[in-house]
Amino acid sequence: MAKGKIRVLIGKPGLDGHDRGAKIIARALRDAGMEVVYTGLHRSPEEIVETAIQEDVDAIGLSILSGAHMTLFPRIMELLRAQSADDILLFGGGIIPDEDREFLLKQGVSEIFVPGGATQRTIEFLKRKFEDKVAKQEQASASS
Repeated sequence: MAKGKIRVLIGKPGLDGHDRGAKIIARALRDAGMEVVYTGLHRSPEEIVETAIQEDVDAIGLSILSGAHMTLFPRIMELLRAQSADDILLFGGGIIPDEDREFLLKQGVSEIFVPGGATQRTIEFLKRKFEDKVAKQEQASASS
């Protein structure tokens, strides 16, 4: 693992087979200097959390278009807590109604991005959340 780099797992939980958005955000994060682990399609919450812990990621980003967001986000938060890994930031995107978005944010999901939003918003969000880590990376780059 590169010191100072933000590590993000992008997951596609459930039965949704549309991964274009997940691949776009994964590429954008990588191009912004982050390390990205993409789990691929049809992963269970258990697989996503297990991979996140094994890969020592800072954040999990879920792409959910299936309508199962009210089940999948809480399940992943529950699994993270059970593994004492609730320091891993959870965010996501997809077709999520405003009232569900508000509920998920109140439950501990850090942010929900909607389709059509600029990928730059996600990049800036993660850099803000992990600004100490980013600052260390920039200092290391400047001194080398």
